[in-house]
Amino acid sequence: MATRPTRPVRPARRARHRARLVRRGLTACVAALAAALTAVPHAGASVPYGDAAEPDRPRAFAHPGVLLDRAQLDALRSHVRSGKEPWASAYRAMNASRYAQPDYRPRPVAVVACKPYQNPPACTAEREDAVAAYTQALLWSATGKRAHAEKAVQIMDAWSRVLRDHTEGNAGLQAAWAGSTWARAAEIVRHTYDGWPKERVARFSGMLRHAYLGEFDAKVADYNGNWDLTMTDAALAVGVFLDDREVFDRALARFRARVPAYFYLRSDGPLPVAPPGGSADTPEKIRAYWFGQRHFVDGLGQESCRNFEHVGYALAATAHTAETAHHQGVDLYGEVRERLRAAVELHAEYQLGGAVPSWLCGGKPELTLGPDLEVTLNHLKNRLGVPVPYTERLAERTRPAGTDDLFVAWETLTHADSPG
Repeated sequence: MATRPTRPVRPARRARHRARLVRRGLTACVAALAAALTAVPHAGASVPYGDAAEPDRPRAFAHPGVLLDRAQLDALRSHVRSGKEPWASAYRAMNASRYAQPDYRPRPVAVVACKPYQNPPACTAEREDAVAAYTQALLWSATGKRAHAEKAVQIMDAWSRVLRDHTEGNAGLQAAWAGSTWARAAEIVRHTYDGWPKERVARFSGMLRHAYLGEFDAKVADYNGNWDLTMTDAALAVGVFLDDREVFDRALARFRARVPAYFYLRSDGPLPVAPPGGSADTPEKIRAYWFGQRHFVDGLGQESCRNFEHVGYALAATAHTAETAHHQGVDLYGEVRERLRAAVELHAEYQLGGAVPSWLCGGKPELTLGPDLEVTLNHLKNRLGVPVPYTERLAERTRPAGTDDLFVAWETLTHADSPG
């Protein structure tokens, strides 16, 4: 009886076996890749903000898309032409400001040296000139008068021709205040006006990349958190203007790490999330970092017991970052929705005169909230239908929101009942 031949069959069996292993390996790789691409960090997760997470999609940037998109600019123009409130009053306030004057003169310097608590003239000039460029860009959008676009270009060109660096202890914060505003102004002008020469756009882009971006990358975990959030706002805005996906993704990662360390939710546990990479790593250090506060409730901010003004900066920066990401197809709002809602409601309630409990900052918080609510209010109330009664009441009482002369400007005009 003949035996079954074996040698000719073995190579085929090995080939089939190898094929099965390859298919299994590919299936596992695809599954792992899909899980990585769809995973979104938990709102309370602490992610080292120096390391960007998996890049968000879509990959192409939408322009204009820094704080305002084209639909919002169209709505702004329509609101101004209608003469309806609250936009009519907001427009009049902006148009009457020193930033809107046709003879506004920029004051550029080569090095902006900003020591803490001193506010040298060059630092004020840089921030105000950026606000002026943004104001003129908004006036161009509202009226269609080319003189406003030309003035915005004149201001931006003056600085890009001269500026080389930021120095001293407040360099990062100063660069973030001005840089976020420059990016908003430049984004509008570049994508809605045909009179900014390409070589000057390139020079301005180079200024943002070389005199600003490096300052935003500073690690400031042990500083008050409004620094980190304002620098994140600026980095994301500049990333969009420069069409730089790496800068954009790094800013997203920083936002996701820092917002949970600034605005508290009970789901974080008995203590707030520690700032990533910082030295506040024990219960007592965390309480000290939170200005001695020992009782934590939903919406409390790291600087609530410093003053509400600085919490306002953090609220504005958080909303600006989420709004710009929203225009780029990334839902940061969804990731921090409850933190943001709780934070604006808590601070608005006490800013309106609500009875302050003794456990909150010894019963004596400094109620100095600025013009920082409109972007958050618009998204929560108008886009999502989330009730924010204290925030709505405070915004209506303080309208039209003007400018803090730092990095918040004219947001009743730009974002009250804004589309998108």
